[in-house]
Amino acid sequence: MNNENKILVYTDGASRGNPGPGGYGAIILFSEGKILEIGDREDKTTNNRMEMMAVLKSLELIESRTNNGEIVIFSDSAYVVNGISGWMFAWEKNGWKTKEGNIVLNQDIWKDLFGICFRLKSRGLKLEKVPGHAGVILNERADIIAQAFADNKSITLFVGEKSKHEDILKDLKVTIKKSNDKRPAYSYVSLVAGVLKTYKDWKSCEQDVKGKNGAKFRKVHSKEEESELIKEWAQI
Repeated sequence: MNNENKILVYTDGASRGNPGPGGYGAIILFSEGKILEIGDREDKTTNNRMEMMAVLKSLELIESRTNNGEIVIFSDSAYVVNGISGWMFAWEKNGWKTKEGNIVLNQDIWKDLFGICFRLKSRGLKLEKVPGHAGVILNERADIIAQAFADNKSITLFVGEKSKHEDILKDLKVTIKKSNDKRPAYSYVSLVAGVLKTYKDWKSCEQDVKGKNGAKFRKVHSKEEESELIKEWAQI
């Protein structure tokens, strides 16, 4: 990627429970070589809200500081990337309700994101999905910031030249998550042709999703995680 005249932003969010204490982190790389890290916390929040807040606060800071440069946001949250890239425009037209007529979750932040993305549209704002915990070094750093704020731990946020920031990254220990999660499943959730279903075993889920175009499915590990995923997918 040619980064000339581009502002690159890596964001992440974390929470200890849904809801629970949470934090967000972001790293903003300005085109002239300056880097700024930001982060904050909330006492009662969700992972999705922190992922969204990381993007919102980054865009607000960029808007206040410069009116030049294409903006590219990198996030490991499909909820954020899909929401900003498409879902929120349909929600806004529908009075911030889903196509089924349900109230859109987190609409207070979505409305703020909709407004700022509209204002920054002329600057070629783009969202790119990156894999979480897969060795994307700046995404890992954003995660460290988010985790620290979620745990209410002290962390020094960097402001300065890119070369100095690289010194911090040299000591960063990257934890790559394995895709074959061995934790026992609480349930499996599927979304096929707009219909949400839950299953107690993979075999039943597989029968419904196998060979179906556009089918989504995921293993969840608790009742709370199941509920959060159902709420999220109900908005698609």
